[in-house]
Amino acid sequence: MTRPHRFGHLLGPLYIAGAMMLTGTTGTAQALGPDDVDPTAIGILRMLVGGPVLLALAARTRRASSRITRPLPVRPMVVAALAMAVYQPCFFGGTARSGVAVGTIVTMASAPVFAGLLEPLRGRDRPGLRWTTATATAIVGVVLVVDPSGGVDGGALGPLLSLGAGLGYAVFAHATKEVVAVHPPTAVMGVALTGAGLLLAPALTVVDLGWVASATGIGAVLHLGLLATALAYVLYGRGLTRVPVAETTTLSLVEPVVAATLGLLVLGEAFSGSMAIGAVLVVGALLVVGTARRETAG
Repeated sequence: MTRPHRFGHLLGPLYIAGAMMLTGTTGTAQALGPDDVDPTAIGILRMLVGGPVLLALAARTRRASSRITRPLPVRPMVVAALAMAVYQPCFFGGTARSGVAVGTIVTMASAPVFAGLLEPLRGRDRPGLRWTTATATAIVGVVLVVDPSGGVDGGALGPLLSLGAGLGYAVFAHATKEVVAVHPPTAVMGVALTGAGLLLAPALTVVDLGWVASATGIGAVLHLGLLATALAYVLYGRGLTRVPVAETTTLSLVEPVVAATLGLLVLGEAFSGSMAIGAVLVVGALLVVGTARRETAG
C-alpha cells in the first residue's frame, strides 16, 4: 500500500513526458502528409479538431459524475486561449523561416526560461538551483540532439517568432495551472484550445486547403487533432495539476528530442555522436526534474 505514496510524485512528470512524446510527432506527421500542406492551416485545424474532442470528453465525464462543477473562470481562460493563438503562428512562422530544427529548439528551450521568469510575477517562489541546473543541461542536450546548424538562414525574424512561441507556451501553462487545480483538466484544455482555434479560424479563408481533400491530408489532420492534440492535452492537463509550471516546461523538452528521433528512424535523417551525447544529457536532466518531490497541488 505504500508504493503509490512513494512513487506517486512520478505520475505528473510521466503525464507531461507522454504528452510531449505525442506532440513530438507533429513534424513527422506533417512531413509524411501532402507536399503542399500549409503549416499554419494544419496548426489551426489540429486545434479545431482536438479542442472540440476534449470538450466532448469533458462533457461525457461531467454527465457521469454526480459532482456539481463550477463555471470556468473567464480571465485565465481568455489568457490561455490568446496565448495558444499566439503560439501557433509564431511557432510555424519561426520554423518556416529558420528551419524546423532551429525553430523548435528556440521555442522549446526558451519556454522553461520564460516560465521560470514568470514565477515571481505570479507570486510564486523563484525556481531553485536544481531546476536551473537541470534546465540548462537539458537545453544544451536539445541543441546537440536537434543540431540547428543545418537550419535555414531566415534572418532575425525567425528566431524572434520562435521566442514569441516560447513565451506563448509559458503564458499558457501559467494561465491554466491554477484552473486545472480546481476544475477538470480536460475541460480546461478543451476550452483553451477550442478558443484559440476559433480566434485563428478566419486565417483559413486566405490559405490553400486543397490538400485536406486527399487521404494523406485527412490522415495528417486526424492524427494531429486526435493524438497530438486531444490525447496529448488530456495527459498534459493531468500532469499540470501535479507539476510546477517551470518544471512542466522543462519536461516539455522531450518534444524536440522525440521529433529528432522520429526524423532519424522514420525520415532517414543523419545521426551523429553529438546527438547521442545530447540525448543522454536531456534524459539525465529530465530525470533530475521528474524525480524531484513536490506538492501535488503546486
